[in-house]
Amino acid sequence: MTEHEPRHLHLGFRQIVALGALLWLMAWIAASPASQWLAIDVLRLDPGSDLGRAVTLFLFNVPEVLLLLMATVMVATFVQSYFPPERLRAALAHRSHVTATVAAAAFGVLAPLDSCSAVPIFRSFVAAGIPMGATFAFLISSPMLNAIALLLLWDLLGPLVTVAYVAAGLAVAVASGLVLDRLGVERWIEPSVRDIRAGGRRVSPGVRPTTEQRLGHAWAETVDLLRTALPWVVLGIGAAAFIYGFVPADFVTRVGGRDNPYALPIAILIAIPLYSNAAGTIPIVAALVGKTLPVGTTLAFMMAISALSLPGFVILRRSIRPPLIALFTGVVAAGIFVFGLLFNVAGL
Repeated sequence: MTEHEPRHLHLGFRQIVALGALLWLMAWIAASPASQWLAIDVLRLDPGSDLGRAVTLFLFNVPEVLLLLMATVMVATFVQSYFPPERLRAALAHRSHVTATVAAAAFGVLAPLDSCSAVPIFRSFVAAGIPMGATFAFLISSPMLNAIALLLLWDLLGPLVTVAYVAAGLAVAVASGLVLDRLGVERWIEPSVRDIRAGGRRVSPGVRPTTEQRLGHAWAETVDLLRTALPWVVLGIGAAAFIYGFVPADFVTRVGGRDNPYALPIAILIAIPLYSNAAGTIPIVAALVGKTLPVGTTLAFMMAISALSLPGFVILRRSIRPPLIALFTGVVAAGIFVFGLLFNVAGL
């Protein structure tokens, strides 16, 4: 190398990881002042106006939610690499239906997936011969109870409501899975998946990856999930900002308040056509709670928008037939309704 040739900086694996963590921390610290600067100094909005409050909330929550989502998915996927789906399928395939359903629902809590991302693992569970109750329990609990949503919910509503929400989500997942299992829904599995299931595909152990490979895979999964979730997170936060800034409190209270006996089913029905991961629903939850909507109705909306979504159904259609999708929607919606009602009665 001559003295005029440019030098290239070569970073080792540990330096890259440390640099990434430092950049994430700097972005996290800068999110709040940056949102204020953009809204007030650049856009020159009045912080006391409806538009000013809505835009400030939007500009703050978008980077905050995406950064938290990035960190949680990265860490959880790295940890999950030590417990791959193949190992879980092998562990659950020969257990009782109740045990497998409870274990699959618990595993879903560790998988930071939305309703679309959970479908491929659901399909692999079905093909591996795991009881149908367990596969549906995972499909419900994974998007409804991922760690990023629970952290944000803890910060928003406190530990009591968060623990109650986790208990309710697990109960909905397990109960719905057991009900679907008892109804003999195997007849509505698509033939392509049923053929693999009948063949009894064996799980072969793979080569043990290195730490670098695990982190590389976690990063790739994080980027892929962020690319998929980004528009829906932005839309969800935009809806929250609109509700927070422009929707009158008396309108929200009148439609979703305790005096309206149809508030719970209305919230669930509105949530089904929408789509967001659980993290994207937290700003909406904050806005609705800020409008004095009952916590049970708000959490039922959060559960429904996370576990029941039209894009998820489109992907799910490749594995199961429409009657099972309709049955799945009805059973899960009924469970969400019951627990939303219990939350409202308890006055949490």
